[in-house]
Amino acid sequence: MSPRPVFYILLTGLALLTSASWAYATDLGVIGPTYEISEPHLLKMIEQRLREKERTGELKRLEEEAKARGVEAVTHPQPVAGIRATHTARTFYMDPSFTLDHNILDAQGRLLFPAGTRKNPLEIVSLSKHLLFFDARDGRQVGRARELLAAYQGRVKPILTGGSYLDLMKSWRIPVYYDQQGLLTRRFGIHQVPALVSQEGQRLRIDELEVTK
Repeated sequence: MSPRPVFYILLTGLALLTSASWAYATDLGVIGPTYEISEPHLLKMIEQRLREKERTGELKRLEEEAKARGVEAVTHPQPVAGIRATHTARTFYMDPSFTLDHNILDAQGRLLFPAGTRKNPLEIVSLSKHLLFFDARDGRQVGRARELLAAYQGRVKPILTGGSYLDLMKSWRIPVYYDQQGLLTRRFGIHQVPALVSQEGQRLRIDELEVTK
């Protein structure tokens, strides 16, 4: 038998099967009882709950609590974990050099600095002010910070590890910063405050200072 008759036989068989499925299709009817969807609309349910909370005054109370938490987080940030008042004064040094882990290219894709390049940022930009880390919740540390500001004639950048920087800014009338999430103290290896960071040549000197009574 040639391939062409075989093809027609297969095609005819497929047509018969298809027509048979249509010929014997029947309506099976409803197998079981049906019900309307009774679940409430999600957005409508949320709206109803909000209106109920607004009617009872609970919504306003929740808004006030959220506002108070926001104000507290700004005025009194979370203290840096793992930092304590200086128990034993110490001085140590840090090399701020870093090594590139990937190539640096310009806008045209040309290589500027290859991976593995080691650079000390102090070779390019000097530390213009001393960095002073302290906890404003400790009156002794605040007093020591004022002494250092006077001794260095204002060439000090105060950075808090605890307490309210806004209150101190109002009192001192100078910018006061905060070590958010302890990024700087971890980078410098500081564990005790007050701590003063200064530049000596191409390295940084860190002094964890005694706290006077």
